[in-house]
Amino acid sequence: MSVVFILFLPLIASALILLPLRQAWAGMITLASSLAVLFLAARVALLVSAGNIVTSVLGIGLLKWISVDGLSSLILLLIAFIGATAALYSVGYMAHGSFTPRKIRIYYINFNMFVFSMLAIPILAEPTLVWISVALTTLTSALIVSFDDTREALEAAWKYVVLSLMGAGVALFGFLLLYSALQASGSDATFSWSGLIQAAPRMPPALLQVAFLLILIGLGTKAGLVPMHTWLPDAHSQAPSPVCALLSGIETSAILYVIMRLFPIMSASPDAHAGTLAIILGLVSAGTAAFLLLQASDYKRMFAFSTVEHMGIILTAIGLGAAGANYAALQQVISHSVTKSFCFFAAGIVLMNLGTRKITSVRGLISKSPFTGAALVFGGLAITGAPPLAVFLSEFSILKAGLAQADYLAMGLLSFFILVAFFGIMMKINQMVFGKSGNETGGALPPVSGTGSGQQQSDSCDAGRFHLPVTCRLAMILAALPVLVLGLYIPQPLQNLLTQATAALTR
Repeated sequence: MSVVFILFLPLIASALILLPLRQAWAGMITLASSLAVLFLAARVALLVSAGNIVTSVLGIGLLKWISVDGLSSLILLLIAFIGATAALYSVGYMAHGSFTPRKIRIYYINFNMFVFSMLAIPILAEPTLVWISVALTTLTSALIVSFDDTREALEAAWKYVVLSLMGAGVALFGFLLLYSALQASGSDATFSWSGLIQAAPRMPPALLQVAFLLILIGLGTKAGLVPMHTWLPDAHSQAPSPVCALLSGIETSAILYVIMRLFPIMSASPDAHAGTLAIILGLVSAGTAAFLLLQASDYKRMFAFSTVEHMGIILTAIGLGAAGANYAALQQVISHSVTKSFCFFAAGIVLMNLGTRKITSVRGLISKSPFTGAALVFGGLAITGAPPLAVFLSEFSILKAGLAQADYLAMGLLSFFILVAFFGIMMKINQMVFGKSGNETGGALPPVSGTGSGQQQSDSCDAGRFHLPVTCRLAMILAALPVLVLGLYIPQPLQNLLTQATAALTR
């Protein structure tokens, strides 16, 4: 099969939504497209897990740069899964608000274009085309970060665009240097991920080192690594909750995937110290985010800071370099993606329920809405690594791999940061879910991003009258399944895919 068909589906969906159809059709078209993408991505993953490299059957033009191996098929499957659950959640989420038909149409067009730009990242094998796809994710997602048209949302979108595109500019210089290093090697290999690995032993080490540093800083800005992370909590708190699930759940991981692609290339240059740089930046990111979690006052920002922490954990694991650490890092990519998307779905129903993002304004949630309170507790426990859930297994595997390599200092610091993050998140969730109800701040709240109501809502909103849309409930159940299952059991096809992905990452 040709994986290029996966890219066409969200484009076709966007084109169909432009037609003068009924309002409900926009969500249904997006959902149908997302489910079709998930089906095709699963087929590709099964082929790759069997040891195949999937390429486009059309060897013309840009299509010759399409290729999917174990690592890229893993990211492709995650994008497809989270895209499908976010599309399902969006149907109820958008219907809950009082959005105009034009506004809903714009949302779904941008949603599909955002998914398209993310799907292109793992499917394309030529670094500069991947860079274009990364830049495109910024432009398409910024339009839905600012969807609510509030001052805060517009400010967050501009901050996101400016910092991300500045980082993209730095990364572009890195990719140009990488191309220069390929030319200087005298190799006839193509400028692709596999071609760069083939030519890496003959590349000038100095060019490789500078290229890696520039790409790490440039794409690290987009992935939310400290100190380039400042846009992330703003954008992820202001975007509609299904979009937050895409931004935090998979976009950051897709960007980190591009950085991962550099490590097999850098392993040919022992003096590059790529692993050491990754461990340092990863620990700084995880540690900074862990302590920022302690002072978060907005529960969507809290989950956004958690994303920064998890990007740091993954980068630290990749920096360790051994096959066991790489396998654990990819486990962490999976567990973080599925868990964080669930967390933002849970945050979305809290926002729909109470109309506020302030942690101090949410109390006694379990008595007002048991499903909402239980979902928030489950999400908090899952993302902080409580056993026997998916993040616990992947973080335990990372720590085990690091200790096996005698990296005691790095693993000690990482364990401490994980513990701080656990207490930071669960302390606030405990207050929100089990704290005593009361009008602690009083007065009316301004319209809140993502509610779509355009009306003022008070802290004492009667959650008992809230009815969670069926599609939102179903999306959360589907998102929760891998969080539960992958903490106890990894299916054999997924194990095979992880093995293939680890082989692509370890050289």
